[in-house]
Amino acid sequence: MEEKKYMVHESSYVDDDVEIGEGTKIWHFSHVQKGARIGRNCSLGQNVNIGNNVHIGNGVRIQNNVSVYEGVEIEDNVFCGPSCVFTNVTTPRAHFPVHGIYAKTLIKEGASLGANCTIVCGHTVGKSALIGSGAVVAKDVKDYALMVGVPAKQIGWVCECGKRLDDSTLKCECGREYILQGENLMKKG
Repeated sequence: MEEKKYMVHESSYVDDDVEIGEGTKIWHFSHVQKGARIGRNCSLGQNVNIGNNVHIGNGVRIQNNVSVYEGVEIEDNVFCGPSCVFTNVTTPRAHFPVHGIYAKTLIKEGASLGANCTIVCGHTVGKSALIGSGAVVAKDVKDYALMVGVPAKQIGWVCECGKRLDDSTLKCECGREYILQGENLMKKG
């Protein structure tokens, strides 16, 4: 019998037809449902639910009490803070089930979702964007955008290292520089 190259706590459940990458750790009371694909070196905290057919990239950190529902895709190196919320149906009704027709949500590489934020389905959170704790994202988010509030509004830009950029220079103390092209931020070089 081949040794597993990932860790699943004994209190967690992993359904059949699931792929889990090398070095990934799934902690207490979590559930990974059928058809899910989880990349390498991920960490799923306590009480995490990964829905049917969800795809999660490499190096993703999902903190405690997060449910990633079918229709959500998470790219590499994304951080999902404690109790952040995803939805997958725009107008849910108990007596009118959608039978597997879910709005698509994409969280792009390097994005960070703060604790208790909500990502309303059908939207994209851009590369290295930072969503503040408790924010409610109800529209697409640009790459490197800093979003806060209810509903979430952009209040600035962040570097891919996570620090807020100076609005006048678009330079980070880490040495990275950015330029605006139209309404979009691009990394220099």
